[in-house]
Amino acid sequence: MDEVGQLSLARQMDIVLKELDNELAGLSSGIVFVQIRNNVVGKFGIRHNPLAGKGGTFAAVEPGLSVKHREDFRRMALETLNHKRSWTHGEIAFDFAIRQGTILVDATLESNYNMANLMIRYNKPTYRAANSE
Repeated sequence: MDEVGQLSLARQMDIVLKELDNELAGLSSGIVFVQIRNNVVGKFGIRHNPLAGKGGTFAAVEPGLSVKHREDFRRMALETLNHKRSWTHGEIAFDFAIRQGTILVDATLESNYNMANLMIRYNKPTYRAANSE
């Protein structure tokens, strides 16, 4: 197992959010995504539209997440892991926005399964069945 796989998923999520901290400081909304395979974080990042245009001009850039907002975001992201059940592959997406000075976060947990892996498991003969032939 590699070094990342030896860390708990919560510790990996903490590392992800620390890595994204500077980028989050410049955003007031977006989606943080974390892709997981074998309970190890692989790809992660932020989807966002940093500029919004209307009538031929771009609106003023809104201030990003404050230190308090980022701390609250981190706490909510880590708590989301308590709702992850038995799956080991999937994606967690955190849709965040600042509304009236408060950070709002909606988390979506997506589990992924691979039918080929299941077929290997379900097609293995049991010890008794293999010996009775």
